[in-house]
Amino acid sequence: MRRYGKHTDEDDIRSRPGRRGTRPRTNIRPKHEDAAEGMVLTVDRGRLTCLVEDRTILAMKARELGRKAAVVGDRVALVGDLSGKKDTLARIVRIEERSSVLRRTADDDDPYERVVVANADQLAIVTALADPEPRPRLIDRCLVAAFDGGLEPLLVLTKSDLSPPDKLLELYGDLDIPYVVTSREELENGDAADRVREFLDGRVTAFVGHSGVGKTTLVNALVPEDRRRLTGHVNAVTGRGRHTTTSALALPLERADGWVIDTPGVRSFGLAHVDPSRVIHAFPDLEPGTEGCPRACSHDEPDCALDAWVAEGHADPARLYSLRRLLATREPTEGD
Repeated sequence: MRRYGKHTDEDDIRSRPGRRGTRPRTNIRPKHEDAAEGMVLTVDRGRLTCLVEDRTILAMKARELGRKAAVVGDRVALVGDLSGKKDTLARIVRIEERSSVLRRTADDDDPYERVVVANADQLAIVTALADPEPRPRLIDRCLVAAFDGGLEPLLVLTKSDLSPPDKLLELYGDLDIPYVVTSREELENGDAADRVREFLDGRVTAFVGHSGVGKTTLVNALVPEDRRRLTGHVNAVTGRGRHTTTSALALPLERADGWVIDTPGVRSFGLAHVDPSRVIHAFPDLEPGTEGCPRACSHDEPDCALDAWVAEGHADPARLYSLRRLLATREPTEGD
């Protein structure tokens, strides 16, 4: 049986609309000019806790952002329910340009680069002088990541009651890195937090360190109202600490204008993503000498122009040694 007459044309045929409707597709996206500004405080399985004015908002990334991920410290634009009430969810529609990034890879052979923290001004590298023993190569790698990402480094040395800091500080004297030395007693009575806070006021500081060095204990002292319920302990057999922080978390400083970003304890810090030409920016006394370097110079090869620059008296040889020692940390070694 014919559904239509003998003389049908296309206008007579009924078409069923598609599942997405009949609205024409367009590449024009909404500008969200009325979106609220916020800061990402933490990220947990696709849900982002953001600070909008004085409210914490739970949000998810909008589909239009594609694969671009927001990380702790990011400045973002949000739309939707911004009340912060229970069971509400906002959308992040824009991630603002970053002023700095702390990146790392799982190891030196891993091509996947992971952004850990965005928009931090400073990287506090927390290291115990004993229990567990300090790892200078890990410190060097954190310094390279700081210089590469545009963060100023700060050394925080803990447990000075177990071992003096002189030998470790001697390794970094030529880098002119600010430092704070604390003891376990000072961590407990709050004196350490007061001295560290002087370096953090008015800045966003990311804290990194090997597990068990007292990083989270120090953060708890700096932000007591957000004290973590767990503090790890050092394994007496391996000398390594238990992870007490599982995801990065931004916390406002107490009695100061600034932010602390606590990050999970690290066992390795891959630098597969680091370009030597960016690390040299942290050495302004050496950087002019690179103008005569061959293209893609590693700054540690026979044709490097820095050797002649230093020999002519433009910079201290110890500074060139420090630069090359830091760049050498990109090469993996056994036990790093």
